[in-house]
Amino acid sequence: MSVEILTKEDLSQFKAELLTEIHKIIRPGKFEAKKEWLKSYEVRKMLNISPGTLQTLRVNGTLQFTKIGGSLYYKHADIISLLEGNGASE
Repeated sequence: MSVEILTKEDLSQFKAELLTEIHKIIRPGKFEAKKEWLKSYEVRKMLNISPGTLQTLRVNGTLQFTKIGGSLYYKHADIISLLEGNGASE
């Protein structure tokens, strides 16, 4: 059985390599499921807007929505299109 001595430099290098590998595996949003339909609070968070601004986008037709029961839903593709400056998809 051989004995290996680890130095602080070895541990620092291991830490750097480990963090690099973790960052490769876990990237922001990588594991978030892309939902086809989003609720109002999700859209507001995504666009960083107030409820009133979201209502304005609905009223002036900039953002299409579907109402089911008492909840409003928005297509993910429409939100992306709005963010890219292409307006809502038809």
